[in-house]
Amino acid sequence: MLVTFIFLAALIGGMVIGMPIAQALVLTGVVLMWHLDFFDAQLLAQNLQAGFDNFPLLAVPFFILAGELMNAGGLSRRIIDLASAFVGHIRGGLGYVAIGAAVLLASMSGSAIADTAALATILLPMMRAQKYPDSYSSGLLASGGIIAPIIPPSMPFVIYGVTTNTSISKLFLSGIVPGLIMGVFLIVAWTMIARKHNLSSGQRVGWGVRMQVLFKSFWALMMPVIILGGLKGGIFTPTEAAVVAAVYALFVSMVIYREISWGRLYQVFLSAAKTTSVVMFLCGAATVTAYMITLADLPNMLAETFSGVLDQPMLFMALMMLFLLVVGTAMDLTPTILIFGPVCAPLAIKAGIDPVYFGFMFIYVGCIGLITPPVGTVQNVVAGVGRIRMETVIKGTSPFLLAYVFLAMLLVIFPQIVTAPLKWMH
Repeated sequence: MLVTFIFLAALIGGMVIGMPIAQALVLTGVVLMWHLDFFDAQLLAQNLQAGFDNFPLLAVPFFILAGELMNAGGLSRRIIDLASAFVGHIRGGLGYVAIGAAVLLASMSGSAIADTAALATILLPMMRAQKYPDSYSSGLLASGGIIAPIIPPSMPFVIYGVTTNTSISKLFLSGIVPGLIMGVFLIVAWTMIARKHNLSSGQRVGWGVRMQVLFKSFWALMMPVIILGGLKGGIFTPTEAAVVAAVYALFVSMVIYREISWGRLYQVFLSAAKTTSVVMFLCGAATVTAYMITLADLPNMLAETFSGVLDQPMLFMALMMLFLLVVGTAMDLTPTILIFGPVCAPLAIKAGIDPVYFGFMFIYVGCIGLITPPVGTVQNVVAGVGRIRMETVIKGTSPFLLAYVFLAMLLVIFPQIVTAPLKWMH
């Protein structure tokens, strides 16, 4: 118990005083080293370097770059235009546009923040023009943005797979059906809101215009087809898929759509590099902590805590998901994966739970944390882009958050929703 207390005190204490999470993780590793009388600066440096010197993690910078290129190169905008042409005329149509675009963008970038920023930048002004309440508009955009880490390609799945030694390809495939179900749940919730508030609709466009928009968005739509088709067909690995996505987005943005000049390309690469550096430093810092967690035997200690429910998989999953929901209110998704993934995954295996199913659920509940106050990373993105008070975004997110929590309960009770399609696709 003393080791657990020291671990939590060092980690939470560092975060409370305003220390970046990556630095707090390194501090935690150092504190555990001192406690175990095992301090070695060389070992510390080796683990830090080993954390990002990992081939599968190459997918992360390339997916980040692909997301930046999509937003700057016009691919994201064309996807939104396509959804608007087909469903924008329905009552509350821009909400359905947001949901459709969120699902399509999720199959291209895998980044909740990138997708949310793209959706909010384009759709929030349009929603305001049609007198939609800022609260529900921003809440829907934030809730749609977190579909991105679920439908492949997904950066969190890559990080989780590397951290816990789980098949990344299987994790990718596990998210397809639940990701689409997330979209359905959002549609149901938005339909109720649109009827209650009598939201307006846009102008119906003819099939001629729709075909023009479809033609213009053809190259953007081919991106998920290439990525998912290549993964399903075994043509390339998830890491190679990230490279294909980045190269394809670069080609379409510069050669076909011609919306990125050579001068602007530098800014796109710079932005992607900055984001990558943050994620990679987190991975390295978490490796230091994970190494010391293993030496301190914390996984076995946690196993003893859950020993009473390890023979009841459904109860174990319910308790674990509740635990991750609480963690998600205070911690971003990537640190949650890096800190708790290596600890929780072995427990799931001991409880007889499919490691891929548990990995999916881990990421899904972690994504819910992105729209859960007080941290609510994705909510902050929408609030910043739309210059909306955080309280307004939180209020508008509530109905969609409840829908996602209800879906989490269904996935715990009926794991076949994840495992059955996975077996068929794999």
